[in-house]
Amino acid sequence: MKLSKGFEDRLEEKGVSRRDFMKFCGLVSATMGLGPSFAPRIAEALASPQRPPVVWLSFAECTGCIESLLRTSYPWIDELLLDVISLEYSETIMAAAGHQSEEALQAAVKKYPGKFICVVDGAIPTAENGIYGTIGGHTMLEIAKDICPKALANICIGTCSSYGGVAAAAPNPTGARDLESALGDALKTPVVKVPGCPPNPINFVGTVVNYLLFGKLPDLDDKKRPLFAYGRTIHDTCPRRGHYESGEFVTEFGSKEAEMGYCLFQVGCKGPDTYNNCAIVKWNDGTSWPVEGGHPCIGCSEPDFWDKMSPFYKSL
Repeated sequence: MKLSKGFEDRLEEKGVSRRDFMKFCGLVSATMGLGPSFAPRIAEALASPQRPPVVWLSFAECTGCIESLLRTSYPWIDELLLDVISLEYSETIMAAAGHQSEEALQAAVKKYPGKFICVVDGAIPTAENGIYGTIGGHTMLEIAKDICPKALANICIGTCSSYGGVAAAAPNPTGARDLESALGDALKTPVVKVPGCPPNPINFVGTVVNYLLFGKLPDLDDKKRPLFAYGRTIHDTCPRRGHYESGEFVTEFGSKEAEMGYCLFQVGCKGPDTYNNCAIVKWNDGTSWPVEGGHPCIGCSEPDFWDKMSPFYKSL
């Protein structure tokens, strides 16, 4: 396996060694359930000069999803965004503003009709024809109807664009809705949902890598989430997992795991009803995740989690 000199040079300039990069590719491979033998192929896919054009649309959101991606401790995420994929438009990180930014969006869509990947971040206000969310004189609903159907595929990043999220929680005066329900039959292109509030960056990377590696989007569950990341519940892989017998907690793991403490189900953990890989990939370079830190899962990657899962400290 040989990486291009230019790609290696760019990594080195950012302080990323070849070893670190290959370690990252191994992590992506493991997250996708491909095994270590695929790490070299993932490295070649990430280093390929054939870059898919990407348009990143930000609607009713808190910027947490793209911040989670950009602020991750993996130093090559910006390399992925700016070099591996061709990021044609993103309000959060682009230098252009005002009319220039809107012209960049239209130019990208015109240049790559049916060939660009559209990343949708945030819910879409639909009440009163979408007047509660406007960008450049156009409602977010108008922009979504114009851009998303022209994409090769749409990746909903975060729970808001996937299922409505916090923006669509009751009483929802803006009529915020997820991408699919907002556009309805007008959206005929494939949709992949990478929910979470925010989602783990590695799940977004894995979705992009699947396209680079196999030329197609990943296999999905019945809620259109990548199976490699959302195929098992939080409880299935949680090191605190256990069960109660006669009112007494019994761990299902060895003594080391038992030392972490008891299962948090009784204090509101929604892990048994939440599909995500948080316990496996964790956060901050695999350092920890909420349940390991002692906080119950709030089910943020599930549809309508804010209304269905709350109050968060009450057991299901």
